[in-house]
Amino acid sequence: MLPPLKVHELIRMIRTAKTQAQEREIIQKECADIRAAFREEDGLYRHRNVAKLLYMHMLGYPAHFGQMECLKLIASPKFTDKRIGYLGAMLLLDERQDAHLLITNSIKTDLNSSVQQIQGLALCTLGCMGSSEMCRDLASEVERLLQTSNSYIKKKAVLCAVHIIQKVPDLTEMFLPACKQLLTERNHGVLHGAVVLMMEICLCSPSVLPELRKLVPQLVQKLKNIVMSGYSPEHSVSGVSDPFLQVQILRLLRILGQNDEASSDVMNDTLAQVATNTDTNRNAGNAILYETVLTIMDIKSASGLRVLAVNILGRFLLNNDKNIRYVALTSLLKLVQTDHTAVQRHRSTIVDCLKDPDASVNRYSPSKRWHIDTIMEVLTKAGSYVRDDAVANLIHLISSASELHAYTVQKLYSALVMDISQQPLVQVATWCIGEYGDQLLAGNCEEIQPIQVSEDDVLDILEKVLHSHMSLPATRAYALTAIMKLSTRLRENVDRVRRVVSIFGSCSDLELQQRAVEYNALFKKFDHMRMAVLEKMPLLDKVLPGPNEEEEEERSPVMESASTEEKPSGQNDTAQPSQVTDLLDLLGALDDPSPAPVPQPVTEVLPTGPALLDLLGASSKPAAAIPPLTVYNKNGLQISFTFQKPGTNPSLLNITASVTNSTAADVTDFVFQAAVPKTLQLQLQAPSGNVVQALNSSAVTQLIQILNPQKVPLKMRLRLTYSHFGGAVQEVCEVSSFPPVTWQ
Repeated sequence: MLPPLKVHELIRMIRTAKTQAQEREIIQKECADIRAAFREEDGLYRHRNVAKLLYMHMLGYPAHFGQMECLKLIASPKFTDKRIGYLGAMLLLDERQDAHLLITNSIKTDLNSSVQQIQGLALCTLGCMGSSEMCRDLASEVERLLQTSNSYIKKKAVLCAVHIIQKVPDLTEMFLPACKQLLTERNHGVLHGAVVLMMEICLCSPSVLPELRKLVPQLVQKLKNIVMSGYSPEHSVSGVSDPFLQVQILRLLRILGQNDEASSDVMNDTLAQVATNTDTNRNAGNAILYETVLTIMDIKSASGLRVLAVNILGRFLLNNDKNIRYVALTSLLKLVQTDHTAVQRHRSTIVDCLKDPDASVNRYSPSKRWHIDTIMEVLTKAGSYVRDDAVANLIHLISSASELHAYTVQKLYSALVMDISQQPLVQVATWCIGEYGDQLLAGNCEEIQPIQVSEDDVLDILEKVLHSHMSLPATRAYALTAIMKLSTRLRENVDRVRRVVSIFGSCSDLELQQRAVEYNALFKKFDHMRMAVLEKMPLLDKVLPGPNEEEEEERSPVMESASTEEKPSGQNDTAQPSQVTDLLDLLGALDDPSPAPVPQPVTEVLPTGPALLDLLGASSKPAAAIPPLTVYNKNGLQISFTFQKPGTNPSLLNITASVTNSTAADVTDFVFQAAVPKTLQLQLQAPSGNVVQALNSSAVTQLIQILNPQKVPLKMRLRLTYSHFGGAVQEVCEVSSFPPVTWQ
């Protein structure tokens, strides 16, 4: 047999592929060859095949079948095999998979190796993906390596110790004695790791702060030596001596000096030296000065030192870099309450900052196109760092600009082809492709030169997002829903959409699995309703989330199958006829022999509001008062229903559920779910929060809307899940004592 392709040969072939289909064909052929080699136990080229597999994994293609081969490479005595094996373990394994536990013995053996490179590989892997079980088993080995004289090993061991403490905080005492010894090291890499280790110990175990404060004089001396040592070509960055180590030491001193006058007194002189001897002409120097100011502000520093910190911020205000000026203003805002007089000296400079043109996006954008383009540019360059509501806000903005739908979907498609790593941008792009894919395929756009895209091209990029290792679960949900929506906008690839959806019916991610199962049901049982269910979303009013509703924009705690309203922030297209049935199946179906009516879209069955009354020329009469009903009262938690029947629709009943807590502890993670017989239709709105405060201080409310066209007696099954006094609680109850006026 011919030897397999080398890694650089495979890379060259993939890069020469002109289309996504050609690239996929190359990958599939190579994966087939690699699988065959794995079955034949080809040990000679195993490391080469795994290396190619890792490259394909980085491109977003599945490579899970190479996990066991990585374990075999790790067990090999060759360094070249171990290097690829450990790299593969760090990329393909994580603590959620049981296979990662199989390398514990191999790591332990390699930690005792006489070759420092092999020890380094084992330490890097343990520090990268070690689970709590592995960290407990191997902590003693890492502690032993901290005592070695080899700086190369000690540097990796101290970073591995940081990971161990993060996974198993109760092991902090084990590494506490090593901190003092590590501070005597001359190697800056080991020193940097030691400072990071001490900070992690402080965060995980505040009780050891008194012990670590004894090391403040050593830390201060190390910082002073770095500042006064002058130019060091080995550690210099733009003429500043090891700014990374200086910043980390300053951060540790800030933690140790808080609320401790003795430690703060030891730091004062050295902090003054750092503030006066650091070069401000370099960005590295400005970073050190900023950390110095933060440390002075947080510790029990002398008044003269605080004035010096304010003066440094005043110099920052005169800097040409807008980022530095912004940092200075933010820091002065914190100081103005405690050092008002010192800040007043820079009042004129602060006022001058008001005249600076603001480059940020604001409500006074000249046009919607400019607004959309600007936010898209922000998402393209820094999508991973934007606020969580940026996706929902941009989707709402795009949906409100109907004249720009063709322009926007073409711009977003082009951005998606270029880069799928910026998750907020990918989420907005997939949502727009799902909604306005017909306009993308039409290629009609007056604002820019239209691009010609085929149905296969669109599905290729969405499948790439689905299978990419860079995609978050929420992003995959967007992509799967977009593909499903395209089934009503494509002409020739509906079968391909059906195949993609069916594959994810067995996905390990429950959210994707639920969506895929429901979409499959839409294809098989309710195909005649698919066009109506997956039609374009109407423009919804923008609602700002409350303090407890930030996570609900991505996915409401109420089960999605209990609501038929679509939301642009999650593009929840799972509203389909089987929703009530799904919830009934989950809670246990309520027996009712009556046939189920065909559900109608919520906008048709739940008409409310004065605008509709004006449109129809109807007048509403005040409904008679309906007495409230207590439906649950147990363990201090009480749920009461209040009722209202709109005069415009006698079949509609609005129920407001009010949840109170009379105990001394808050009820957290509260989720309320409800199901009704199939002859009724139910819609749950988002709750006002998920924490029911103690002592009846406030109530959590949630609106329930029920449509009862056949006037059948009302029955409801409730499921409550919450945490109380440290334990998880789940209750199921049935309510059948509704007043007759609620359903007659």
